Amino acid sequence: MSHNHTHNHLTTSKNFRTVFLLNFVFTLFEIVGGILTNSIAIISDALHDFGDSISIGLAWYLEKYSHKESDNKYTYGYGRFSLLGALINAMVLIIGSTFVLANAIPRIIEPQATNAEGMIIFAIVGVIVNGAAVFKLKNEESMNARVMMLHLLEDVLGWIAILAVAIALLFWQTYILDAILSIVITLYILFNVTINLKKTIALFLQATPDHVQLEMIDEKLKSIDKVISSHHTHVWSLDGANHILTTHLIVDKSTTRDEIVRIKYKCKQLFEDLKMTHFTIEIELEDEVCLMKDDHKH
Repeated sequence: MSHNHTHNHLTTSKNFRTVFLLNFVFTLFEIVGGILTNSIAIISDALHDFGDSISIGLAWYLEKYSHKESDNKYTYGYGRFSLLGALINAMVLIIGSTFVLANAIPRIIEPQATNAEGMIIFAIVGVIVNGAAVFKLKNEESMNARVMMLHLLEDVLGWIAILAVAIALLFWQTYILDAILSIVITLYILFNVTINLKKTIALFLQATPDHVQLEMIDEKLKSIDKVISSHHTHVWSLDGANHILTTHLIVDKSTTRDEIVRIKYKCKQLFEDLKMTHFTIEIELEDEVCLMKDDHKH
């Protein structure tokens, strides 16, 4: 088993806390701003940021919670709880996006006047706040932090788009642009949520990670001296970043104890190169009957 945690967990947790507070306070600010400016684009982004706040809050909590030692109930540790957070966040965003679309589409037919000056002010604040959050997380190494940083970077780009539309509304009273931008932002959010939801469900169902090729692993195992073949090779992921592998190796019946130790060491090197956090190897001699014998082989 291998555990490689090189980043400073305390610093990461503090950064998540700072980003969460920034995002949550700004979300409340956005909701008020969207109502005051009558901008459905700002309200849709506020809903998006509310989903971000949930996601960041869960990431902050799970950043600490996932470092709990494994116990008799959760023998692999608590890292998999992050998937639950991802699922909850996806559901919140889907429900919220549906609400925004239901309000934005009628505005295509009957555009409503918006306060362009107010939109500009909120857009500038949005770029600054989300930009500060991106800066806070840009040097973090954890998967949660990197994904969240990219998500917040998307928010910065969204606010730049709102700023551009608001400036255009100062010169041309094409209020339909606000509704169109709202729908574009919402559809973009739904597109990304659907992709992430698909990945999350695949992880829940213990699908083999996309970057892992079982055939390649079996070939590399067979290339180890004294290893004849492998079967019952299974790979799944705890949380999208920490992967688990189990396999049965059939070795030559003349293999000595020292050679078995060497085989295990070679396997350890291979699995660590493949970024496997946990792995289990069962050694079987050539003429030994596998206790898990069935027709399902890899």
